[in-house]
Amino acid sequence: MSALPETTALENQRPKMKHPPGLYLLFFTELWERFSYYGMRAILVLYLTTELVSGGLGIKPSVAMTVYGIFTGAVYFTPLVGGYLSDRFLGRRLAITIGGITMALGNFILFAINNQIGLYIGLILLIIGNGFFKPNISTLVGELYAPNDKRKDAAFTIFYMGINIGALFAPLVCGFLAAAIGMIIGQLIFNLFGNRYLGDIGKQPTGAPAKQNKETEAKAKTPLTKQEKQNVAVIFILTCFVIFFWAGFEQAGSSLTLYTDKFVDKSIGGWTMPTSWFQSLNPFFIIVLAPVVSLIWTKLSNSKRGDLPIPAKMGLGMILLGLGFAVLIPAVLQTGSDEQHIVEKANLLFIIFTYFLHTLGELCLSPVGLSMVSKLAPARLASVLMGVWLAGTGVAQLLAGQLAAFTQSLGYLEIFSLISGVTIGLGLILLLFTKKLVRMMN
Repeated sequence: MSALPETTALENQRPKMKHPPGLYLLFFTELWERFSYYGMRAILVLYLTTELVSGGLGIKPSVAMTVYGIFTGAVYFTPLVGGYLSDRFLGRRLAITIGGITMALGNFILFAINNQIGLYIGLILLIIGNGFFKPNISTLVGELYAPNDKRKDAAFTIFYMGINIGALFAPLVCGFLAAAIGMIIGQLIFNLFGNRYLGDIGKQPTGAPAKQNKETEAKAKTPLTKQEKQNVAVIFILTCFVIFFWAGFEQAGSSLTLYTDKFVDKSIGGWTMPTSWFQSLNPFFIIVLAPVVSLIWTKLSNSKRGDLPIPAKMGLGMILLGLGFAVLIPAVLQTGSDEQHIVEKANLLFIIFTYFLHTLGELCLSPVGLSMVSKLAPARLASVLMGVWLAGTGVAQLLAGQLAAFTQSLGYLEIFSLISGVTIGLGLILLLFTKKLVRMMN
């Protein structure tokens, strides 16, 4: 079916709601996938480093953080393969279903087989399932809107709330069985209501010309135009920049978790907050701040000066991340990096304010990046380029694991200061080249 009936159907929905109902269906489906991922992220390093007698694996912290980096990195590399298969053969809707079922199975194995074999099989299934799921659901969000729809950045920010509602509750529950059940519920609702709220969007593989008419087949074989090549170049350039953002941001699941566990006073009155609960700060702040940021983007887009350019938003996000790590510098100067000789623990407000600034930075960069790929990517390469964007995060995860491991030898002060300086510097460079990148995008 051509794109025209789908577009018409979606336009007919718009007078009823500010955003099409399909956005909220995708919102709910993504919520459960992120519940699964962030539950794993909250407990993986703690589980690996906990002594055997206490139910963990007793692995050295430096090794555990390397394992963490490999797992989280692989999660973001497989979308390249999943994006290609969906573009060429499967279609986005089928790929999302395959990914969701595979991740549900992975979570169930983690629940049922409580040893290293179960751990590795479960992680592998989560990695594979995410490869099918992640690039395609984000691409579907973009396809709900016309290419130049001013609501798109705001829509991705709302969609991002779904990610973080799942991320908020995951560290509090941290149950593999709960994640498996949630994934199944999400897939049932996605498939039951998909035809009603998504129409035919995502059913056919966009890069499979053999299933199209002669006109669209010829179009699919046509080389990219000069403008399309520039758009692809911008996606790659911005992906390279955000690698450094995510390398710093993902310290949340490794070095920041261990620093919080060992060096931060987590007591509130007579109660001590579990370390894993700090992983809920970031999604909590996103749920609170995302509607505000979405409203700001909408207001700016309707103003005379217009919205901030995408590269400027991303540059601002990187600077905010760097400032978040700068906040930790006086805390580390107070506590040091040797857990055997802690004179005084840091106030938990240091960690809370760090996560607050990191969240603001994330809202300026991540949902805007998803929107950017959906706007700039040629239609026949949409899922593949979304996979490229996510693969950048995969590179960042591997780098993050190495940086976190170095905190055990170089110290927290040196690593946190390095991340702060690099991300602020790169953010300023991105602001400096914003006009050039905008000209390439236009």
